[in-house]
Amino acid sequence: MPMYRKSMLVLLVLAAAVIGGIFYGLHAQEQAVPLDAAGEQQASPAASRAETAEVTVYVTGAVQKPGLVTVPEGTRIAAAVEACGGLLPTAASESINLAQVLKDGQQITVPERQQLAAQAVSGAASGAAPGAAQAKAAAAGGAASSGLVNINTADEKLLDTLPGIGPAMAKRIIEYRETQGPFTAIEELKRVKGIGEAKFAKLKDKVCI
Repeated sequence: MPMYRKSMLVLLVLAAAVIGGIFYGLHAQEQAVPLDAAGEQQASPAASRAETAEVTVYVTGAVQKPGLVTVPEGTRIAAAVEACGGLLPTAASESINLAQVLKDGQQITVPERQQLAAQAVSGAASGAAPGAAQAKAAAAGGAASSGLVNINTADEKLLDTLPGIGPAMAKRIIEYRETQGPFTAIEELKRVKGIGEAKFAKLKDKVCI
C-alpha cells in the first residue's frame, strides 16, 4: 500500500506540472497578441497621415464656384477646377496648364476669352480697328502692331528678344502667367523671380498687355 500511494502521489505531481505548463504557454501567447496589435495601432496613424497629405489652393476666374479647395497632395490643376464645378463656357482654358501639379497656397486664375481679347486690343496702337489689331498681334506671335511685345501672348522666342530676358527668364514669365493668370499690368513683371526695378526699367517701354 505505501508504494501504491507513493506512485499515485508522483503521478499527481507530474500531471499538475504538465497542466501548469500548458496553462503557462497559453497565457504567454495571449500576452504576446496585444503587443503586436499595439504595434500595428502605433504604426497606423503615421501611415494614415502620409496617405492623406493635402494642399489647399485658391481657384478663381472663369469657374462655376470660385473659392478655396483642399485636395490630396499631387493633384493637378484640372482636378481643382473640377472641384469648383468645372469651367465656364467662356473660359480660356488653353491659357493655363491644366496638367500642372498643385502647390499648397497656390492661386489659379482661369481667364475668360473676352478678357484676353480685350487685353490684346488695349495693347494695340490707338486708332487701329480692333479686328486688325488682333490679327497683327496673332501673326506676330505676341508682338502688337505698335512694335511692343505682349507679355500675355508672346512665346518664349519672342520674350527672349527683350533686353535682359534670356531663355530661362522667358520660361519664368510664361510659367507665371500659366499659374497666376494673365498679366493685368506690365508692372506685374516685377513679381517674376529675377526681374527687379533695374531690369523692369529696361523693359517697360518695350512691352504691353
